[in-house]
Amino acid sequence: MILSMTGYGKATAVFEDKKITAEVKSLNSKALDLSVRIAPLYREKEMEVRSMISAALERGKVEFNLWIEKEDTATEIPLNASLLGTYYKQIKQICTEQHIPEPEDYWLTLMRMPDVLSRTETQQQLTDEEWAVARQAVEACLQQITEFRQQEGAALQRKFEEKLDNIAALLASIEPFEKSRTEKIRQRLEEGLQSIPNVEYDRGRLEQEMIYYIEKLDINEEKQRLTNHLAYFRHTMEEGHGQGKKLGFIAQEMGREINTTGSKSNQAEMQNIVVKMKDELEQIKEQVLNVM
Repeated sequence: MILSMTGYGKATAVFEDKKITAEVKSLNSKALDLSVRIAPLYREKEMEVRSMISAALERGKVEFNLWIEKEDTATEIPLNASLLGTYYKQIKQICTEQHIPEPEDYWLTLMRMPDVLSRTETQQQLTDEEWAVARQAVEACLQQITEFRQQEGAALQRKFEEKLDNIAALLASIEPFEKSRTEKIRQRLEEGLQSIPNVEYDRGRLEQEMIYYIEKLDINEEKQRLTNHLAYFRHTMEEGHGQGKKLGFIAQEMGREINTTGSKSNQAEMQNIVVKMKDELEQIKEQVLNVM
């Protein structure tokens, strides 16, 4: 089963008064293009987080975020009484010395002064217990995006199967025109010779030239190789994840056989079928870019 490179995951965990959130999203990329943003408290674990992401996602343009939200409802914001008193004394002194009126609302004035409302925070240290909880959030987040990629991959595989069936059906529809064109080529050559007056030609040599010309236009090998590529594409999808590049190479080979078939087709009906096969293949190529 194939995996898509497109995905999204988000998980949260709670430790004491902290809400820990891990979020990851990915798009298609030729390799692993990883961007990580982590809360300062967890910065020391960045390499461990990167290793977890690389092992889980392997490929894609990945953006990962890990942040903390604190429960502020139960946290008191202390009033700096000492600083408040100092501001009050200074204001009264300045008003007296400068002969200016004192504020009508002292509280409003004092509450606007710097650092009157302050929250003293101690330097936090990351504990093993907290990191264990945060790590669970990261793991849950990566599990979500993996499941998302699996669902997207299943949808892609159904789309590929549909397109492969369409190409196989179009390839089979060429056969009736292929059988009739040999006789049409022979008739056209003979009519062309007969239209030229007083021309003598070696019948045996003409037969040899026609056989050579018809062999040059034969598409049996291209049909067989294209059929093999269709089967190989299906087989590769069942091999497991990480085969996006391989599927891309197979699609390129399919394109070569379809193009050669088109160049050898000298009937409008056959060329129309080839155009339809190219359209189906182009849709496969577009979606293969999303396969991991």
